[in-house]
Amino acid sequence: MKFFREVKEDIEAVMERDPAARSRMEVLLCYPGIWALIWHRPANWCYNHGLKLLGRIISQAARNGTGIEIHPGAKIGRRCFIDHGMAVVIGETTEIGDDVTLYQGVTLGGTGKEKGKRHPTIGNRVIISSGAKVLGPFTVGDDVRIGAGSVVLKKIPAGCTVVGIPGQIVKRYGTSTADMNQINLPDPIAMEMKALRRRIKSLESQLGELECMAVDAVKEAKEEQSEDI
Repeated sequence: MKFFREVKEDIEAVMERDPAARSRMEVLLCYPGIWALIWHRPANWCYNHGLKLLGRIISQAARNGTGIEIHPGAKIGRRCFIDHGMAVVIGETTEIGDDVTLYQGVTLGGTGKEKGKRHPTIGNRVIISSGAKVLGPFTVGDDVRIGAGSVVLKKIPAGCTVVGIPGQIVKRYGTSTADMNQINLPDPIAMEMKALRRRIKSLESQLGELECMAVDAVKEAKEEQSEDI
């Protein structure tokens, strides 16, 4: 059946991406992200077939059991990996592509009380790191990496790396997200601070030169005055 095939794919995705996973049985029994996705499928079916209340009841039961809140209206692709998962929130009109990885504390939400599409569309092979917030009805392209704690409020083209508050693109069409490297991400704030320090050092050097010139000019003026006397 399609349901069991998809669950098997989810387990295999965890085995591939999580070095802490020791066995498929451990993943099935102990990983909340797997169970959040298992419960999301019947909740989503109910929601799409007019049983919206039942879908919400199932999703809330899954939330209480896993710490992961997925609205039953959300669309989630194949082989999604929700690592640890506590406090992950996925809104109603969210669409998630295939092979996406979400870490704990991620929010895929809206920015207000707008009707219709109000949550993000996430492309394929995207990595969203711990605590990141993606808010609004825009698209995050394929192979995007979003750094920990970032707040993304606008469309992100494919192949980009985004960090900061608000999220800024710091790399375009970089290395594949398959390595899941969350450490060697550029820091735009640190880069700006470094540039400011260089500028301040340059200005201090120029100011020192002007002070020396001013002192020399005063000395010359005094010497000329004494000669005149």
